[in-house]
Amino acid sequence: MLLSLSLSRRLLPHRHCALQCRNIKSENVARSAALDSVLSAFRSICGEDGVSLGEAVREQHGKDESVHRCRPPDVVLFPRCVEEVSALAKVCNNHHLPIIPFGTGTGLEGGVGAVKGGVCFSLRNMDQVLDLHQEDFDVTVEPGVTRKALNSYLRDTGLWFPVDPGADASVCGMAATSASGTNAVRYGTMRENTLNLEVVLADGTIIHTAGKGRRPRKTSAGYNLTNLFVGSEGTLGIITKTTLRLYGIPEAVVSAVCSFPSVQAAVDSTVQVLQSGVPIARIEFLDDVMIDACNRFSSLSYPVTPTLFLEFHGSERSLEEQVNTTEDITQSNGGSDFQWARDAETRNRLWKARHDAWYAALALRPGCKAYATDVCVPLSRLPQIIVETKEDLIENRLTGPIAGHVGDGNFHCLMVVDPNDPEELHRVHLFTERLARRALTMDGTCTGEHGVGLGKRVLLCEEMGPMAIQVMQGLKDALDPKGLMNPEKILQPRVL
Repeated sequence: MLLSLSLSRRLLPHRHCALQCRNIKSENVARSAALDSVLSAFRSICGEDGVSLGEAVREQHGKDESVHRCRPPDVVLFPRCVEEVSALAKVCNNHHLPIIPFGTGTGLEGGVGAVKGGVCFSLRNMDQVLDLHQEDFDVTVEPGVTRKALNSYLRDTGLWFPVDPGADASVCGMAATSASGTNAVRYGTMRENTLNLEVVLADGTIIHTAGKGRRPRKTSAGYNLTNLFVGSEGTLGIITKTTLRLYGIPEAVVSAVCSFPSVQAAVDSTVQVLQSGVPIARIEFLDDVMIDACNRFSSLSYPVTPTLFLEFHGSERSLEEQVNTTEDITQSNGGSDFQWARDAETRNRLWKARHDAWYAALALRPGCKAYATDVCVPLSRLPQIIVETKEDLIENRLTGPIAGHVGDGNFHCLMVVDPNDPEELHRVHLFTERLARRALTMDGTCTGEHGVGLGKRVLLCEEMGPMAIQVMQGLKDALDPKGLMNPEKILQPRVL
């Protein structure tokens, strides 16, 4: 009897495992059957060429630039217009198929992984600049238009779109993640520069967040639906058009590089420049490790010390005043004389070196992978958090060059890690959690511009608190009651 009971107990886990395997197999069979039944519907909407089941295509659309592993969708669709997006969404909704919007795949928090399989909507074929109003400083674009393509289109108009996250991301994808970048200190983020959105909801309904065709510079009419969808990371709907605020190309532009004896001196200078009211366009911080990496990768020769990259926009007369004030401040903090980049070619080379920081960091340890952290704190707390972060990196023997948009209080550690070293991976994971929680204790945020995606859902709960998360979940349930839109991103899956 005892032997029989003991054997039965030993078999219980195996039976449970077998039951789980059968359930998983049953779910996979059901999903496969659902896909087979809708493939013909997909093809009738967007054509034979608009539907791909190819493994390479699916893998390409199941990953971004993050460390999160590739999770391919079951099928990739390539709609050509909003009507096709709407019709395809209706089919997915009727068959309970998850929907994952895809722009260029340049995200950094695993936002495009098909965690539950389903259907990827690749929006690259919707790549038209639709309405440009030069006199009103605004433009409407489709989701396949990238930042560089838009500015190339605007080149002869005297206008430009300044939000610059570094990567040549799709503009609608930038709206979905509330991107910003090097110019945000003067021109703002996607939140401040998005006037209206066309969005396809999970059931195929098409809405315009500020009213169809509306593009006022400001409004106080009703709920701010535009900013509800900016930063929603595809969890509430598919952005199929965005109307953007444009700016005049500045009359004159100069860039400069300034080295400092310490992190504290560089960050103190940043804070003082902003407090003095200088309308600086870019002010980027690179620590000594990062500047050394950039020197090697981009063939530069700057001193290997904490460094600021600065850029000034305006008229010739206003630039002189901006530069003089900034130089006085930097020199009072022990900064070096400015090294100037006045012509466009030199400036572009300088900022390309800054944007190539990711690849420069990777080159420090060939064969390793990079993971970019991203936190933001109030300006007054910036010197403290960077100094403490540097100490944390050294103490835990981690390679993490620091670069950031310090004019916003936003910075990144570009962690370079051996993916085959579990102990080092564990140390990096613990470090990134400490960094995010350090930012939270300083009244900051766990992500200034990368978004939440898969990687920061727990931290978002700590940042927002349970009641705010409950409100977010209520909004999600109202707009996406079946939970089909980019599932398990931003909000954690519910425990049943």
